[in-house]
Amino acid sequence: QVQLVESGGGLVQAGGSLRLSCAASGRTFSSYPMGWFRQAPGKEREFVAAISWSGGVTYYADSVKGRFTISRDNTKNTMYLQMNSLKPGDTAVYYCAAPRNPYIGTSYYRHDYDYWGQGTQVAVSS
Repeated sequence: QVQLVESGGGLVQAGGSLRLSCAASGRTFSSYPMGWFRQAPGKEREFVAAISWSGGVTYYADSVKGRFTISRDNTKNTMYLQMNSLKPGDTAVYYCAAPRNPYIGTSYYRHDYDYWGQGTQVAVSS
């Protein structure tokens, strides 16, 4: 049973930073790519960033490129999302996700991901 647990959300002023973590358990973490998604009130869940199994390949949504950095530590079974220069438009619940298929690469398509965490709230005030 794959379990994903996010942490690190909170309230921050515009221009500030937060670092989200996603702790994974239940299978060999290092064999699978991972992703971050977010969902704002009244909106669909959207792709934020994805990372390959090794961490060597990353992919970002245009809206966060240059501000957010996805990374992973396979020795700790943990993925991270460093968020800098936060904007009110970044306010959302952030979810980490993992696929059953290890060959999806750095997919931005949410239906490629089968396992989801419970989410962590990020609120950015203006």
